[in-house]
Amino acid sequence: MRMWPFVKPFWFVALLSLLIGIPIGALDATIALFLKPYTDLVIVSNNAQAPWYLPFLIVGFTIVQGILIYVSSYLTSYAGGRLTCGVKEALYKKLIQLDTSYYDKQNTGVILVRFSGDADLASSGLLANLKSLVTKVCSTLALLCVLLYTSWKLAIIAIVVLGVTVAPLTMVRRLLKKIIKRSIEISQKISMNYNETYAGNKTIRAYNLQENQEISFIKHLREIFSLNMKSTRRTAWISPFMHFTVSIGVSLTIAYGSWLIVQNEMTAGDFVAFLAALLMMYTPIKALGGTIVNIQTGFLAIERIYEIFQMEPSITEKEDCRTLTAFNKEIAFNHVYFEYNENMPVLKDLCLTIEKNQSVALVGNSGGGKSTIISLLPRFYDVKEGSVTIDGIDIRDLSLQSLRDQISIVFQDNFLFNGSIRENILFGKKEATEEQIVMAVKSAYLEDFIAELPDGLDTQIGERGALLSGGQKQRVAIARAFLRNAPILILDEATSALDNKSEAIVQQAIENLMENKTVIIIAHRLSTIKNADKIAFIQEGELIEFGTHEELMEIPNGFYKNLYQLQFKTQEKEEANTAAQCV
Repeated sequence: MRMWPFVKPFWFVALLSLLIGIPIGALDATIALFLKPYTDLVIVSNNAQAPWYLPFLIVGFTIVQGILIYVSSYLTSYAGGRLTCGVKEALYKKLIQLDTSYYDKQNTGVILVRFSGDADLASSGLLANLKSLVTKVCSTLALLCVLLYTSWKLAIIAIVVLGVTVAPLTMVRRLLKKIIKRSIEISQKISMNYNETYAGNKTIRAYNLQENQEISFIKHLREIFSLNMKSTRRTAWISPFMHFTVSIGVSLTIAYGSWLIVQNEMTAGDFVAFLAALLMMYTPIKALGGTIVNIQTGFLAIERIYEIFQMEPSITEKEDCRTLTAFNKEIAFNHVYFEYNENMPVLKDLCLTIEKNQSVALVGNSGGGKSTIISLLPRFYDVKEGSVTIDGIDIRDLSLQSLRDQISIVFQDNFLFNGSIRENILFGKKEATEEQIVMAVKSAYLEDFIAELPDGLDTQIGERGALLSGGQKQRVAIARAFLRNAPILILDEATSALDNKSEAIVQQAIENLMENKTVIIIAHRLSTIKNADKIAFIQEGELIEFGTHEELMEIPNGFYKNLYQLQFKTQEKEEANTAAQCV
């Protein structure tokens, strides 16, 4: 029933793929039924007038069964594929909607396994196994009817043995649940190993971590192997047990059937038909164990998927949320408290006002809460106490899209998508004209670089912009922000990871981007922000000092003054060392 919303659009096809399993299974009984007259009339009585068409009927029914199997397989593949697509679409939609805090706590292995692998297990795989189950059950029931029709006395033996044979299948779920859960966890770690090896290949080589990564991977691989063996130990006995009970059933049937023939209570044809039906019935029963295991695995995957669907993002919009159409006055942080982990405050009673078209730099020691402040403005997280307002409106009362439409962000490590330079720039404004794109490229100082590329703006940059340098990535991100042209601009250490030459070019592009905007800057190099309208010194989540560069430098033993002088002295030493080396 949890999967019904996804099955509903094509429920008839899915149902038909399962229902066709009924005649497929039932047709198995026809072969056993035809053996009775053929044995009595031809083999036992040596009657030349026996129906000559019986072998052809068996072949005909087999052809019909084959056609039904093909149709069923096609419909099952179609329905399973549609179901998998539907579930994955819904899971991806949920993934996109989840908060930043969810991504902080999870890794890529969890995402790949829970949002993709489980969808396969719970959709096409489950449907295929259900079809197999329907076919086997219907085959068993049809053959059971043949047994009862041929000899109810022998059928009693078959039914008792059948009950004993399938009894262990009721324990499969209990035996597998914990193992499958742990296997999923280890599979997530293995997927993470692959991702870290790909994304961190340079770090691995730079620090000679190959052996370390290999040990971690082998450890997880061997643990998944151990879990698989544990699963085998818990369930593999089911199949030989079923074979054993089946052999007892066949032996009892032969013994008792032979006695019934001697007593003239059944004919040889009845016995052959019964024995054929019995053997044909036990064949799918013996294979039923694996099918049940796969179905239970699919059901457990559905449970995990349902857990994801029940997740609710903490960052939500109110039903009567307002639309922010323009930014006119000020941004205010009003007595803001925030924590990532309970009872571990990051911001404490922070009060900060940023006026329109004002540039405010956030400085301070690492871990003081600067990045947290800028993460609260676009509502990547929500405050614990207090409020963040734009023009006096609490941002929690605004729609997320209208709020974020008013903000552009240039990060220290900007994420570029696999595709072309043009496509990445257009993420700032999808409907931008060619003239607007050219202006953004020019303002971001990308003209000369793009002119050297054979495909220009349409040059492919690889996954995460792997084919670009750090400075080029930053300028593409700045061009993207130019196209967005939002009135509020956040610069999160946008030049800290660049060399001096790249920093100078990117800094020029940033100065173009800052024109006529309200700017919040985080920078460790104080020389790059001393011209900001205001500077806020943040320490341990509190606003310690606030003013212009000149005002803060006049504070005796001020925090900003001490930090600036420390950086200035360090810079002087570096310049002196460089000059000495040149001499």
